[in-house]
Amino acid sequence: MQIARDLTPGLANRATVLTIGRFDGVHLGHQQLIRTTVERARALDMLSAVLTWEPHPRAVLQPGQPLQLLSDLDEKIEQIRRLEPDLLVIAPFTPAIRNLTAAEYMARIVAAMPVREIWVGEDFAMGRGREGDIPRLMEIGRELGFAVGALSKYTVAGIPVSSSRIRELVLAGNVAGAGALLGRPFALRGVVTRGDGRGRQIGFPTANVQVSSDVVLPANGVYACRAYLPDSTMVPAVTNIGVRPTFAGTQRVVEAHLLDWQGDLYDQPLRLELLIRLRNERKFNSVDDLVAQITSDVAEARAILGLETSS
Repeated sequence: MQIARDLTPGLANRATVLTIGRFDGVHLGHQQLIRTTVERARALDMLSAVLTWEPHPRAVLQPGQPLQLLSDLDEKIEQIRRLEPDLLVIAPFTPAIRNLTAAEYMARIVAAMPVREIWVGEDFAMGRGREGDIPRLMEIGRELGFAVGALSKYTVAGIPVSSSRIRELVLAGNVAGAGALLGRPFALRGVVTRGDGRGRQIGFPTANVQVSSDVVLPANGVYACRAYLPDSTMVPAVTNIGVRPTFAGTQRVVEAHLLDWQGDLYDQPLRLELLIRLRNERKFNSVDDLVAQITSDVAEARAILGLETSS
């Protein structure tokens, strides 16, 4: 997959099938759109392309509001890459871009690649004031030489899949429900930083993961998860998200205790797939009570992850 960072004129010289969207989380509905685009391009012997934006348009449209994204850019790129489009365009989104009409922006796209088909979701709209809905996009397509295909909402057990619905589930701590709509476990990623060492002091060393402030964090609590090291090795883990009230903490942190693994991960990236929430975060009367609960959490996570009990 080739990655381009702007809509440079002449970016592609082959007839192209394109899909456009924010693709926050690259959930099952997004995956269906991208797969359709790739399949259509292969059937027509054309280039398949995905267009998204950085920063997320909401950062420009609603400045100062928390983004609470389902994935950072690296995660988005990784998940799109798995779907095997030929080209991913990560176009800048600026106040000037915000003010373009749908026709003006589509003209930029067509100047960058000879688009013959565009595939979008049924509620898609683009351009200033979101005036570029599907009927308008079809009008523009007749002028610029492309057809428009629209897919209905993807549903799971009758529930329409959307980034906003998944975000609600994550905020409630229902990472298993979120994973069902994503088509994979909800994941956090970040660089491991030095903490206060309390985990090591009580026998459960943790990797403190510095997650982007733009990414939504699940409700405070303890989660069974899979951790992926920089070399892609998977290590089962238990992750705590919260303020550590037993130690009078006030700042939310993401701490992963990797099971049956030892090593130095400082300043290295770590990816955490959160599978299920084990319990709420709570304050304990003593460190001994906390240690007893963590021991129970680890045993429960081992059972969920299908691991033998540590001797």
